Amino acid sequence: MARAHIWGSHYMIRNDTVVLDAKWGDVNGDGTPDQVYLTGNLTEDMTSSFVQNIQLTVMDGRSGARYTSQLKYNAGYNARLFLGDFTGERVDDILVSIDSGGSGAFTYNYIYSFMQNVFYELYNNEWFYEAYSDASVFYEDNYKVRIVNRSLQKEFLLDISLRDPSYLSDLYDLNGKLKKTVEGSVLGVSGAYPIDLQGESVFEIWPFQRVIGLYNADALGYLQTPLSWNSTTSKFIPMYQWASVNGNDTN
Repeated sequence: MARAHIWGSHYMIRNDTVVLDAKWGDVNGDGTPDQVYLTGNLTEDMTSSFVQNIQLTVMDGRSGARYTSQLKYNAGYNARLFLGDFTGERVDDILVSIDSGGSGAFTYNYIYSFMQNVFYELYNNEWFYEAYSDASVFYEDNYKVRIVNRSLQKEFLLDISLRDPSYLSDLYDLNGKLKKTVEGSVLGVSGAYPIDLQGESVFEIWPFQRVIGLYNADALGYLQTPLSWNSTTSKFIPMYQWASVNGNDTN
């Protein structure tokens, strides 16, 4: 790698290019650790932590050859790497995570296999959302919100009766009846995390999606959908889906 100097917590290798994160692991399956790293270009405002043109590079630990993959969404904040086996082949795969920085708190997450020095995309949030997020959010009488996920044929019923009285009075009459039809939304992925749920040293990927009510900051909860790799279909499939809510203070 080129001679570098420090910019913030990162190494700058050219005038506007920094190494954002780097990890070592055998990702091509030859038994020799490889170097995996993310680079990106700084904006004109050198004080900003926003980075664009983020690229994934693997340097083959045996030959020294470098291989680069372009990311579809390649700009944002806090770009980072995780190496771990997601497919059960006992070789590290590559998880790339980037924070969008927008009001929706979306993230960009990709999982790549690099077996035999070839990048193959195993997962991205866009695919997950299109495949498993045909969902609707409906307010109902008696201070209830129903989440219906048609993709997975699941539904959840949330009790919002402990919300602020002024919030509820805008929606319900004194008898708990809705004043008008109200719907919320299930948003895109706001984090996808590696986790070894089955204790087999093979990781699942766990996407979180915010469920909102009247506006973006009106968080009702999260849909959580851990996915495990299915070697027959060569895809990640849902293990189950949960709806989680924030607890209310008791005092």
